[in-house]
Formats: sequence, structure tokens, C-alpha cells
Amino acid sequence: MSLDPDRRAFLHRLLETPSPSGFETRGQRVWLDYVDEFADEVRTDDYGNAVAIHRGDPDVDTSFAVAGHADEIGFIVRRIDDDGYVRIGAIGGADRTVSKGQHVTVHGDDPVPGVVGQTAIHLRETGEESYDDIGEQYVDVGATDGDEARDLVSVGDPVTFSTTVEELHGSRVAARGLDNRIGVWAAAEALRRAAAADVDATVYAVSTIQEEVGLQGARMVGVDLSPDAVVAVDVTHATDSPGIPEKRRSPVELGEGPVVSRGSANHPVLVDLARTVADDADVDVQLQATGTHTGTDADAFYTASGGTPSLSLGLPNRYMHTPVEVIDETDLRDLGALLGAMAERADDLEDFAVDV
Repeated sequence: MSLDPDRRAFLHRLLETPSPSGFETRGQRVWLDYVDEFADEVRTDDYGNAVAIHRGDPDVDTSFAVAGHADEIGFIVRRIDDDGYVRIGAIGGADRTVSKGQHVTVHGDDPVPGVVGQTAIHLRETGEESYDDIGEQYVDVGATDGDEARDLVSVGDPVTFSTTVEELHGSRVAARGLDNRIGVWAAAEALRRAAAADVDATVYAVSTIQEEVGLQGARMVGVDLSPDAVVAVDVTHATDSPGIPEKRRSPVELGEGPVVSRGSANHPVLVDLARTVADDADVDVQLQATGTHTGTDADAFYTASGGTPSLSLGLPNRYMHTPVEVIDETDLRDLGALLGAMAERADDLEDFAVDV
């Protein structure tokens, strides 16, 4: 069994709501409306980081945060040609190899559909083709000239792929923006489970902004909250599909459980807690080596407020930063169960310091 209908519906609402870096407010509203049903308090900061709180036993001094990032990669309108074509730039790590020939939406005052232009194969010089940089690509919104296009869109409008959610065979799901709607889904699920169990620790669920452009939201909220420990939930590469160079392969596979990272930002006490809780809860986990950095909000959280014990907890994901990312819902279900169990056990630890 994968997700129950209510949890799946919430995931789909998140995936169907565009939330490119710097323009996360619509996605944050979906998240806040959901967590408000079981949180003791919800709040946002001036840039749109969102926090939901379960206040535990007032005599227990432990605070535990679970964070995902709300933003997704995309594009931004750089200029509009006099002939009506919309020139774009990248938001975050947009992949220039998958953008041409795709349906997109320009998010102006009203959504404007468009396509990223691709010269027909009949008209191209084939054999020695290369990929145009994002800055050389353009969106065709159907305008006949620049004035008509400027009536529809403006410089600085964000652009996202128009794909949303496709249920694949079994428990597999394909969508744009699974990186990192699964993270904010998991943060909400951890809080829901903590509230239902009335755990003793104070638990924060956090939906950060602008991770894809430099972990900026985590830098803000990590100082503001200053929790005793934080788990940053994000996708990680499943390398079980064809075409991946051997030197890039890891042990991570779809359907084999959440991924506990070890090394760099990942605090040994939190690593041990995650693995122990997983064993006790009969949740399979996979291990991943991150010897230099995790590439997630954990890299910002762990140096906040003089050092905050942090863990990067991943969900296996194929085809990252494309319009067709793929996950297994059973991994996501188990990720939610693991986080809820970690929140219940957080106050068992006297402190998070390592033995030296």
C-alpha cells in the first residue's frame, strides 16, 4: 500500500501549484492551509518561509525541526523581442537539454500558455548538433509582435513547465517539481504524526524558500528557529536507470526506502537516531555517502546559530530537474512514518553532542 487518499490529494495539490524560486507564495498557501488543520501555530517571515508548530510538553526543552524546500527550478522572462518571442533565463539548475519543444506557462497577472521553440528536424543541420544555452532559447506565446506579447507577459515573470502529475504503473509517480514538493509534504506529515501522537518535544515543520538558488530560505529560518536538531528532507538521485556513468552510480534505488546521508553536514547522533528508529519501525532505509556537502538545506542549517545538529534525509528520485521526475510512493509513505517516529523519540536524547 502507498499513500492514503488524503495524503495523496495533498501531494497532488502541491505538485499542481507552480512555485519557482522567488515566487513561492502560491505553493506556500497550499501548504499552510493544510498544516493549519493540526498545528498549534503557523507563521511566515517577510520572504515567505513558512513554519508550523506542535507545542509539546512545556516541561520538555527539546525542539526538533523537519524542513523541505517549497521552490522548484524554472525560467524567467529576460526580454521580449519586437517580433513577439519571449527570451528566457534560468531559475536554479534548469536543464537546457530538456526544455526545447515543451509546453510552458508564463505566470504573469494571468497564466499565459506557451511553448519553448524547437526548429523542426527537417530544417536543422543534423549530425553535429549541440544544445542551446537557456539564454538562447525562447518561448512562443502566440503573439504576432512585441506589443502583443508585452500585453500578455512582463520582464521578470516566472515560467514553469506545464506538466503536472502522471500516475505510472504500480506505486510510481511522475511529475514536475517532485524536487522538492516531497520535502514539504514530508515536513507536514511529520508534524501531523507528531500532533496525533502528542509528542513531548516541540516540533517545527518548515517549508523554506529559494533553496534552488543557494539555500537562502534555510539560512534565514535556521537562525530564526534555532532548533536543537533539524532534518532537511529532499530528493536524492536514484541511479538504477540506464545511461548513468558507472562513476556516478550509488546504491540508491527506487522503492528501497528513504535515504540516510552520512558525512559532512550529517550529525552522527541524528544518523544513529534515524537508523535506530527505522529498525524499530520496520522501515527499510538506504545509506548514501556525502563526503563534502549534501547539496540540500542541511548545508545551511548545520552552521546556523553556532552549529545545529542536522541530517539530510532523501527520497530516491529519477530524472531530477526534468519535467518527468519519478518517485515511488511507498518510499514517500515510509519517509513520513520515519520522520514521525523520529519526532516521537527526539526528546529521548539528553543532548546531540558527539563524544570527543
